[in-house]
Amino acid sequence: MIGIFHVFMWYFLLVLYKGQIKGAFGIYEPITYKTGCTLWGIFFIIAGVFIIAVTKYPTRAAIICTLIINIFCIITTITAVTLTIIELSYFNSPSYRNYGQAKLGREVSRILLFFYPLEFSVALTYSVCSCSNLVRCNDQQNSVLSIRESAFH
Repeated sequence: MIGIFHVFMWYFLLVLYKGQIKGAFGIYEPITYKTGCTLWGIFFIIAGVFIIAVTKYPTRAAIICTLIINIFCIITTITAVTLTIIELSYFNSPSYRNYGQAKLGREVSRILLFFYPLEFSVALTYSVCSCSNLVRCNDQQNSVLSIRESAFH
């Protein structure tokens, strides 16, 4: 859900910044817009799909893939927070015509800044759960092997 929200915000920023008029001071293109930071919500959508798949069909390979994707989501979130903070702390005054669009874009970045901790906590929670699930699966396999070995001795 959060990933879909971020993709919609990216589309909103795309429409917002593409409609700028070239002024005397140039157009406003923040670093998060140039890097497509809000489009990174696609990674969270993919992670959600993998989590649902692992819930239905829990295999060791699927759990490991989900863990890797969630770790990637954590790194993505940290990078997005860093870029958003850099964008919000540095504001080069755009031309008068684009000031409203720049101000609205910065408000969208502030809103997204509140959602990044939620994304981080969801990805971290599922990463921890995936790790504990891997350890539990490993312990179960070891206990089954020890039972088999003791039956043959």
